[in-house]
Amino acid sequence: MAEHRKGRQTPTQSVILPYFETKGQEAIEIYNSTGREAQEWQELMMADILAVNEDGLWVHTKFGYSVPRRNGKNEIVAMRELYALKNGERVLHTAHRTTTSHSAWERLCSLLDKAGIYYKSIRATGRECIYIRESDARVDFRTRSSKGGLGEGFDLLVIDEAQEYTDDQESALKYVVTDSKNPQTIFCGTPPTPVSSGTVFMKYRQKCLEGGLENSGWAEWSVARQSDVRDKDLWYETNPSLGTVFTERSVTDEIGSDEIDFNIQRLGLWLRYNQKSAISETEWLELKAGSLPKLKGKLYVGIKYGHEGNNVSMSIAVKTSDGKIFVEAIDCREVRAGNAWIIAFLKKADIAQVVIDGANGQNILKEELKDAKFKKSIILPAVKEIINANASFELAVFQQKLTHMNQPSLTRSVTNCEKRAIGSNGGFGYRSLREDIDISLMDSVILAYWACSQSKEKRKQKISY
Repeated sequence: MAEHRKGRQTPTQSVILPYFETKGQEAIEIYNSTGREAQEWQELMMADILAVNEDGLWVHTKFGYSVPRRNGKNEIVAMRELYALKNGERVLHTAHRTTTSHSAWERLCSLLDKAGIYYKSIRATGRECIYIRESDARVDFRTRSSKGGLGEGFDLLVIDEAQEYTDDQESALKYVVTDSKNPQTIFCGTPPTPVSSGTVFMKYRQKCLEGGLENSGWAEWSVARQSDVRDKDLWYETNPSLGTVFTERSVTDEIGSDEIDFNIQRLGLWLRYNQKSAISETEWLELKAGSLPKLKGKLYVGIKYGHEGNNVSMSIAVKTSDGKIFVEAIDCREVRAGNAWIIAFLKKADIAQVVIDGANGQNILKEELKDAKFKKSIILPAVKEIINANASFELAVFQQKLTHMNQPSLTRSVTNCEKRAIGSNGGFGYRSLREDIDISLMDSVILAYWACSQSKEKRKQKISY
């Protein structure tokens, strides 16, 4: 008998800080005492959210997650709030709509009833409250505004419908947990639609994935780009509760004429239409040379085999007489075309050093260059060197230390990029915002620039008598 299929239980993309201890199991046991049973993906999420360090403090003082609709993302919040009520925490649960915050209040009351936990409740639309008389534990439910929460103090702040969370609301709410000895903020939502008013959730996600936030975690189930709405494998990849909470048939009934909406709501697509490139076209074109600058010294070559294993790009960098570094792309070709074109260029040009990156091709090229009796310096950079190269390139762009001739292919690559996290110490790399643009071209330029910027000029020794 075929095994019953269910959705992917681990996020398609996440940032989880290291930890050795968690209170997650305690939260799951409290939740399961209601007669409901947490799913595997929910148990894993609670372990990450309630991870503690050696001082017993939350590893993630902020944690955001995005799951397509009807998967049970609100149950995660309910589990966290049940734990809070059992452990004396004060909670502020905020939502975009009054109906949403009221539904959250009803859900938590029902769970407390089923678990046999004694509590008191205040039912006042827009200002509901649940509290435990024997302790300070309480959960206040509020509809968000630019003034909500001011003057009040809490241990846990829940941002429900986080895709609608605006900057002015954040300014009013983010300080409500400041004086807690062990504060935590949870962002819970779905990817924003084209009409969503919030920007905080998207910016938090982006910075988290870039590795630019401390004490912060993120988890999401999503597709990377707009996809076929009838691809059932993607349904299971992006919906952890498919096969348990809802069925293929119910998903089929959701498919309509608006494929973008289905991609957002059911496949977890994060639209990129309004996302700004990490390097804007204006910033890049400010570095354009009016004419080919006067070059000096030998060429430094960067070669990048793309992450997808399809293409390989080569670029050069060389110092100029006015103290800048000139960069130019040589070509981007399919890997299957071989390395002969690369070797031919390297043997003909006046090369100082070659930097080759990309596990799917760097060692092969190095051996082929050795067989071709290429004698110049070859570098296969380590991860820390790649991180340094990306950082130095970004700095050079903003400090206008490099120049170029505005090659269309290179300009498209550089001005349609976003940062991605590398390593665990805040390092970053780049990836393309568009499927039809190869980031390896930009990466090869970065490698060439880095090699050139690290080089030191040889000075002739002067002897005086």
